[in-house]
Formats: sequence, structure tokens, C-alpha cells
Amino acid sequence: MKATARAHPIQGLVKYHGMVDDELRLPYHDSISVCTAPSNTTTTVAFDDSLEEDRYVVDDETVEGRGRERIESVVSRVRELADVEAPVRFESESNFPTNVGFGSSSSGFAAAAMALTTAAGLDLTLPEISTVARRGSASSARAVTGGFSDLHTGRNDIDCRSERIESDLEDDLRIVAALVPAYKETEEAHREAADSHMFEARLAHIHGQLAEMRDALRAGDFDRTFELAEHDSLSLAATTMTGPAGWVYWQPETLEIFATVRELRESGVPVYFSTDTGASVYINTTAEHVERVEERIADCGVDTRVWEVGGPARVLDESEALF
Repeated sequence: MKATARAHPIQGLVKYHGMVDDELRLPYHDSISVCTAPSNTTTTVAFDDSLEEDRYVVDDETVEGRGRERIESVVSRVRELADVEAPVRFESESNFPTNVGFGSSSSGFAAAAMALTTAAGLDLTLPEISTVARRGSASSARAVTGGFSDLHTGRNDIDCRSERIESDLEDDLRIVAALVPAYKETEEAHREAADSHMFEARLAHIHGQLAEMRDALRAGDFDRTFELAEHDSLSLAATTMTGPAGWVYWQPETLEIFATVRELRESGVPVYFSTDTGASVYINTTAEHVERVEERIADCGVDTRVWEVGGPARVLDESEALF
């Protein structure tokens, strides 16, 4: 009862903010994202009766506190579905910076759900596995299905699951990831989202944004897709910054990158910025222009890397196990 899985993190395009149910992690509305590769998280799990208790290790550190609780929520769901009681050994590592706005929780819980369900002998579809991953992080549901994916809202696992959106943009999209290291509290921001006076305004327009995004993706319309994503990043930040804690997670480098992207766009380059909850920035462009864009963004004094569209979570063979 052992398995290893790998998943890619997501860049939110139309992002969810706030949850109706914190335990089941049911968001107020649908959300759409794109997986980024080769950034990934690899997780190995084993249900083992010889163990005295569950053991969780992430990036070589034993996980306790709230992090442990979130992993346990996914493990508990798998135990419930598979009727497994054995203790679990869980080890995970990511090949990209975590907790800086690059979606590490999405790849982390997607890989966890894929490995756990496989080790437990469950035969589930990707959308079904996405409901397991969602217990740890709603965004991880979309990391399970990969590519451009849509997490539907709902009050149960039949409705609140992720599905893939096929788009011709998958081959040409290049993402310059600009690292702006600054600690952020995503869970706290979600918890107080509905207390912002901007929240109702966001809910009023988000359904139109979602419909436009689905249409743009299916039409393969690069400019419309990423103009919408840029706009949604600003909308999300407005809601976050006007909550009770007044979260302001952008840094001076973040704003400099925004200005640089707009200068490039005014010169005719197809390029748009996007942020999740964090100071780091995704810069979306095409294969033709990515070198020029990366060079200009690097001039802002930040570390950069180029990512492409990543596929769904997948099971690896034994040779890639972490233990």
C-alpha cells in the first residue's frame, strides 16, 4: 500500500476568494486556473501497520500544527473512502519556492491526493480525486486535472469538483515567474474575505468573468484570456486589502513588474501580469516573445524562471519514490 505521485502548481486566472465551508473547503464561486511546469511537488505515501502513528514530512521537515491538520483532512477522507485504518508515512518535496505566491499548496495537496488514493487501492477518476485534494486546498482540485481547469462550486463532492478545459493556448503559453519573496497568509485572507465591503461587488461580476474566461480559452484567444486574468488579479487584491486585516502583500518589486509589463504591452508585445495571494508575479506571454519579456523582467532585480502549461497529477513508478 505504497504510491508516489507528482503534480504541478497552478496560476489562478479567475480566482476564488473565501469559502462557504472551511472544513470541506467549498468556495463561494467557480474558479479557473492553469498548471505551471516543470515546477512540481512529488509525494510518496505508504499505509503501514508496523508504524505506531502517522508521520508527515514536507521538504525534510516534520509537519505539525495547522499544516498537519490540513494533510490529515485529506488522509482522513481517503481512509473513509477505502476503509483503511493503518498509519501512514507521508513524505513530500517541491522543486520550486514555496509559500511565496506560486501555488505550492495546490501541487502539494494534488500530489498527496493522487498518491494516497492510489496507495489505498481506490479506482477514481481525476475529477473524483480532485474532491479529495480539495479538503486540503481548493486550488489543488484544479492541479489534479491539470492544464486549464475549472473548479465548480457546490455543496457536495458531486458538484464541487474540477474538470479540464481544452484550449489551443496550451502549446504557445509561456509564463515568466518573477519571484518576490514575501511571507503571506492565504488561509487568513480567505477566512475574512466576506468581511470586505468589496466582496459583494466581486461576487456580482465574477460570474460574467468566468463565462468570458471559458469562452476565451475555448476560442484560443490569448489577449482576451490574459487581460481577464490581469483584471481578476486587481479585483482579488482590492477585496483582500479591504478586509479587516487590510492585507497588502504586494512589494515595490511587484509594482515595478506591473509597470514593466504595461510598457512592453504598449510597445506591441502580447504580455500580461497576474498574481495570486502573494507578492510574486506571473507574466503571461507567448513562445515568440518570452526571451525579451524575461530579460526585461529580470531588469527589475528579481529572480525569474520560465514555465509552460503542466498536465494533470500522475502516479510515478517506484524508482522515483522518496523512501
